[in-house]
Amino acid sequence: MNKVAVVVLSEMETHGDLGRVTNALQVVSEFKEAGDEVELIFDGGGVVSAVALADPEGQFRGLYEAVEDKVAGLCRFCARAFEVYEEAEALDLPFLSEFKQHPSLHKRVSDGFEVITF
Repeated sequence: MNKVAVVVLSEMETHGDLGRVTNALQVVSEFKEAGDEVELIFDGGGVVSAVALADPEGQFRGLYEAVEDKVAGLCRFCARAFEVYEEAEALDLPFLSEFKQHPSLHKRVSDGFEVITF
């Protein structure tokens, strides 16, 4: 069984950014369907994408719902820095703050996860 942490760093402002985010969700979906252990992490500008994806009225909600159970969380620090903390909290999105208010990729690599970034 594979162990993979998919990290979304992109916002969805440009066509290229949107492609990265949707590709990340497709990768998570593929590993999930294969029965692998997979986590989805939103960091940096990706926290903005997480809020847009989790919006119950948003156009990408269906794609997000397919992998929602694999969301490990959003970077707590970046959610504040990108000014989406309150929105994320209202959407009940989990936060990660394992290393200086950020997700710990070291912890995941030490636990045998391969890290893929988008």
